[in-house]
Amino acid sequence: MKKICLRCYVSGRVQGVGFRYATADKALALGVTGYVRNLPDRRVEALICGDEPAVTALHRWLRQGPPAAQVRDLYSETLPYQDFRDFRIE
Repeated sequence: MKKICLRCYVSGRVQGVGFRYATADKALALGVTGYVRNLPDRRVEALICGDEPAVTALHRWLRQGPPAAQVRDLYSETLPYQDFRDFRIE
């Protein structure tokens, strides 16, 4: 199965609403590795790597995020595959 990595920047009401924790839970359920972190400009950055269908599923989920979030924009870029051991919150 093809392995890919996406770096995603999520903007809107995405900090202080459990976005990172919900993203980590979803990544764990999908078997995706990488990380998620808050940025100083109030966006959330997620680097998601794994089997293409799982990465695509998490990318789709990021468009909405957890119930308290209000995602305004999602920018993504494809990166060379990186092999992480797990998915972590930074």
